[in-house]
Amino acid sequence: MKERQNGIPPVLVETIAGFTAGFLSTLVAHPLDLVKVRLQVDRESKTPKLGATWRIARNVVANEGRGALYRGFSPNLVGNMTSWGLFFMLYGEIKSRVTNHKKGGLSSIDYLLSSGTAGVLTAICTNPLWVVKTRMLSSGRSVPGAYLGLTDGLRTILRDEGTRGLFRGLVPALFGVGQGALQFMFYEELKLWRRRLRERNNSIGDGGGDGSGEKVGGGLSNIDFLTLSAASKVLSGSIIYPYRVVQTRLQTYDADAVYSSARDAVVKIWRREGLTGFYKGLAPNLARVLPSTCITFLVYENTRYYLQ
Repeated sequence: MKERQNGIPPVLVETIAGFTAGFLSTLVAHPLDLVKVRLQVDRESKTPKLGATWRIARNVVANEGRGALYRGFSPNLVGNMTSWGLFFMLYGEIKSRVTNHKKGGLSSIDYLLSSGTAGVLTAICTNPLWVVKTRMLSSGRSVPGAYLGLTDGLRTILRDEGTRGLFRGLVPALFGVGQGALQFMFYEELKLWRRRLRERNNSIGDGGGDGSGEKVGGGLSNIDFLTLSAASKVLSGSIIYPYRVVQTRLQTYDADAVYSSARDAVVKIWRREGLTGFYKGLAPNLARVLPSTCITFLVYENTRYYLQ
């Protein structure tokens, strides 16, 4: 990839934009992430209810204090910053290479494969961080064996479970890359559609646009980025949500005693909890990921625009 006019290599622009987006989205959405994880590891109730979100949040504050809503923040922050920085760096580089190879625009399949490849590499590199994060979010600090922090968690897992423990839940995580790939395919195609719509409106109007906000990058406004990122997340998330429940169950402290494999987890969840078991935490997940997704893409697009 060639350098931009300001001298900053595109790969660095993408990485910085990803880091920044990961930081701000985690800062805002972490408490809902904690509630979502606790709902996902709940094996008692068979029906996920929206009211359970607020019940769990109240219980956490009442039993563990307000600060408990940010338990596991350090691995979540490091994980999100690393993931988004690495992902956008790889995604941008892969898209650039595909574009140069084709000597033309990218198709939906190109976006799908580019984001999927970047997602697989990112998932493998960051899985240990997500194992620690999941275990810290799924229990209070006072629970016996609870990790004190990211470093303590990584050290304890290596000591007690070996390297294999750091990659628990990787298989469903790799399946979950499909959601990210679908999301970016939808997002890129929606951006192209929105640009064409703006151009058409401008060509038949007075050039003043459609009133959807000041343009930031690529002819799109911040309102466009918020709307399109939310739409792409809802579409992709609704399709592949169940894998997240399986992944979370496999990453909890007592996973060995309950499930022998990802397949075993799927079978047991189906038998004991039915179809709704695969959608536990969906309501808080949607409540969490939509603001988080919108913030991530808005910050990413703006940071990228101002660094270019």
